[in-house]
Order: sequence, then C-alpha cells, then structure tokens
Amino acid sequence: MSLNAADTVELAGGVVVGIGSPSDAATFTLTEGPTDDRRAVSVASVPDTLAELTERCLRWPQAVAICDDVLRALDPAAPAYAGVITESLAYSTLQAGDEFARWLAGRGPAQVPEIPEPVVTQRDGDRLSIRFNRAQRHNAFSTDARAALLEALEVVRVDPSVTEMVLAGNGPSFCSGGDLAEFGTFADPASAHLARTRHSPALALAEITARLGQACRAEIHGQVQGSGLEMAAFCGWVTCDPDTVLGLPELALGLIPGAGGTVSITRRIGRWRTAYLVLSGRSIDAPTALRWGLVDAVG
Repeated sequence: MSLNAADTVELAGGVVVGIGSPSDAATFTLTEGPTDDRRAVSVASVPDTLAELTERCLRWPQAVAICDDVLRALDPAAPAYAGVITESLAYSTLQAGDEFARWLAGRGPAQVPEIPEPVVTQRDGDRLSIRFNRAQRHNAFSTDARAALLEALEVVRVDPSVTEMVLAGNGPSFCSGGDLAEFGTFADPASAHLARTRHSPALALAEITARLGQACRAEIHGQVQGSGLEMAAFCGWVTCDPDTVLGLPELALGLIPGAGGTVSITRRIGRWRTAYLVLSGRSIDAPTALRWGLVDAVG
C-alpha cells in the first residue's frame, strides 16, 4: 500500500484521520507499518479500521465531535484543573444529549448492588495502600466507591508523613470503569458537573502525584477500562500484569471519558492516541500500553 502525508479522510463529527505519515493536524493517523510516533497508530488493515471508525462516528457524531474538541483544547503541560473542568462540562453536555438518552433507553432499569467497604486501606509505616474492593463487579466505580476513595486520598493529601501511596484492586480486575447501573441517576447535568469537579479523585491524584512523583503508584491488572484507566494514569508510576486489558469504552454510551482521562491519558500518550482509544473503542494489551507510555512497567 503506497501512502503519503497528504492522505486524509474526514469522518462524521469533523474527525479527520490521516493515513500513512503522521500529521499534527489530524485527529490521529493510521498506518499499517510500525511506528513510535505518538500521532499515529499501527493497525492490521487501514481500510478495515476506517470502515469501523466511520460506522462509529456516524452512530455517535455528537460525542466524537465533542471528544475531538476537548482533546484539541487541552494543554497537557497546564495544571490538571482546567482540563478536568473542560472535560466535565463537555461530559455534562453529552449526558443531556440524545446519544446518551438512546443508550439509557436500551439499557433499561438497573439497580446498584450494595457492597460494604468498596475501598479498603492499609497503612504500613510511611506507605498507604488503597485497594478497590468491589470484586464482584470487577471493581466497577460507584458513587460509594468514589466517596471512600476520596476519603483515603485526603489522608495522603494532607498528611506529610505519607511518602508513598499504592492504588490497586482486589479480585480479577483493577477497575472495569464506571458502574453502568448508576449511569443516568444524576439529578441534572449541572449538579452532575459540580459533583464530579468538587469531589474529584482526578484532581486529588494529580495533586498527590505532584508531591510524591513515582512514589504515587498504580498497580493494575485484569480489566482496566474507562474511569479505572483514567485514574491510574494520573499516578506517577503505573505497573500492570501481562494479562491487563486497557481501554476507553465511553463512546458506546454516547459519552467521552469523564474521570479526568482527557488529561491523564493525553499527558502520557498524546491527544492522537487518546482520540483513537475513544473513537475506536478498541482495547490494547500490556505490551502496547508499555510501548505507548500508558504504563511504565509490565510484570
């Protein structure tokens, strides 16, 4: 296949996909050859991937357009606060939109199980270990889990004697993303935005990592999807098991990442590969995550 830098395809929602040589201007570039350029993604077949992307962009044009807008507006070098606020406002807009409403209608009624101690902590000298503890739900992130996580993170944030923090998960997965049974329970988009940003694990993790650096660690395994991946990526050092599967599945709900991922993941792998993960919905394995810089070690 002979490709050059001028090859681009415009999909629904204003998404522009480059083909062949990496492009700054494109949402991301697809290539069938190996590449270490963070603007590009290697795929087995460019035509097949384009067909899949086109179908997804036509199905969720509002979400893909807003995702592209948010990622292009982000300054990865800036403090996390501005990016998290922008992401949350965009997320709230989509929560009020037709695409999310369509997903909710298809899901139907749902009930969140009550699971005691959704997060457990253990102090060992100057190290605090924080573990998600909803193993029955693959540690799907719930409102009560967020409250418990924030309580634990506050200890690290305000106590200077804590000089090491480890974020991990019990059971088969680190965190499989937001608990889908809770989606759609917000009173209104404005209230949801205020809850997300005034009680934000993302901002707490960003502040802790700024103080502790690589001593703020995430140890991930199993399914690491959506908000689970977004939170882990804020940590200064991320290790994953060889069987780890990482992805951003929010587009299928008519949404974009909403737990700070447009900031944390973009800082690690660039806006282009972040956009690819969201728009394609494809998960990646541990070796790919290591090669991209999404994780720091596999083992």
